[in-house]
Amino acid sequence: MTYRDKKFAHTIYLYLGALFITSLVVSNLIFQKFFYWMPFGEDATIFGAPLFVISVGILPYPITFLITDLISEIYGAKKANQIVTAGIFASFFSMGIIYLANVAPAVDSSPVNDEIFNTVFALSPVAVLASMIAYLLAQYVDIAIYHFWKRITKGKLLWLRNNFSTFSSQFIDTFTVVGLLCVFQVIPWSMFYGLVVSGFIFKILIAFIDTPFLYFFVHIFRKRFKLEIGQEIDLEV
Repeated sequence: MTYRDKKFAHTIYLYLGALFITSLVVSNLIFQKFFYWMPFGEDATIFGAPLFVISVGILPYPITFLITDLISEIYGAKKANQIVTAGIFASFFSMGIIYLANVAPAVDSSPVNDEIFNTVFALSPVAVLASMIAYLLAQYVDIAIYHFWKRITKGKLLWLRNNFSTFSSQFIDTFTVVGLLCVFQVIPWSMFYGLVVSGFIFKILIAFIDTPFLYFFVHIFRKRFKLEIGQEIDLEV
């Protein structure tokens, strides 16, 4: 690969990282709002849990798994893990800024007073911790399983490693974050079952939907950088 190609590949990697971090931070900022999505009707349930009562924070979150799978496929596990670690740093940094903004008293003429700002942006430390623990477990598991199947299939069957890794990691993420939020009484245990079932099934649907997009982007990368099946771009100098 030429120096120019490697520089271009590095630029794309940085943009993918920016999309990943933005999706992650935004999901942590908006997760306190829940909505009811009714694609199968108002009375649709599975094992007694309604479909779908989910947090709006789940909307950008699946993008992070699509991006880590794409980075894993094209740039390798090391670069994918680096993006995950950077996302953790960005999340805690953004939470720190929000905390300082919440502490600063609003003036009387402020369009947003302290009460409104606190209601919207005052994130529970427990909720943030639960989200970060679940995120760490899910993302690192996703990358590990993805590369396990990539080795087993010798770089073939992209759909298999994409979906298997995402299914496993999304269940871990959903179960862990909802469980911790219930343990620390951020949300009641009565919501546990419904949120886990709805959240996991919703993420599975998204995983199926994003598979064609992963194929498309992988094809573009392989064509642009003349990569063989299973070959990765080495960004190390």
